[in-house]
Amino acid sequence: MNIIKYSIVIPCYNEEKNIPIILNRFNEVIDRDDIEVILVNNGSTDNSEKVFNDLIPKYSFAKVVKVDINQGYGYGILTGLNEAKGQFIGWTHGDVQTDPKDVIAAIELIDKENNPLVFVKGNRNGRKLFDEFFTFSMGCFETLLLGKVLWDINAQPNMFSRALFDSWKNPPYDFSLDLFAFYQAKKQGYTVKRIPVIFPERINGVSSWNTGLMSKFKLIKRTIDFSFKLKKGLNK
Repeated sequence: MNIIKYSIVIPCYNEEKNIPIILNRFNEVIDRDDIEVILVNNGSTDNSEKVFNDLIPKYSFAKVVKVDINQGYGYGILTGLNEAKGQFIGWTHGDVQTDPKDVIAAIELIDKENNPLVFVKGNRNGRKLFDEFFTFSMGCFETLLLGKVLWDINAQPNMFSRALFDSWKNPPYDFSLDLFAFYQAKKQGYTVKRIPVIFPERINGVSSWNTGLMSKFKLIKRTIDFSFKLKKGLNK
């Protein structure tokens, strides 16, 4: 039996058209047997379950975890992380906007660093100007509020040691999980390493949350509310 060193979780909500692309692309870039890819069927209401059932047996590195009712982006990831076997674990998106080769780049960086206290995170390139401004503004706010340098908070992939995950208390079930993980790594003295990633438009489907300006404002409000909870030490 192979010893799994790296586990990458991919939350998939109504990504039936992207699942074959994800699996095929990982198959192209994985050239070692210590990696597992955990795809979470995060309460999908489309044809995802059938696609998973048909395709997963064809890929030895992959397995699927099912969430019956969608309880949020973060909940899906946490469900997958709880099933992970790796010494280093993490996640990336299921919309193929982050190429699986970036996960391999993160893994290779962890191998090179040979340091359990390393947190590897993407650094997005090729985005629209408004999105860049939105990300920059939120990074400035979080940095000033929480006293840790936090920027491009929602960039993918994220990879870190299991010990960091095991230390978490009350992680959020929504998109704030990216902020929570990044902040906890900074708070606990992890060395943060960034890898450049290209962030293109979605190939298939539509975002479950990014539906326009109002959706961004709602995300900002939720993130700010959660940030003040972090500031108050809710998750110490």
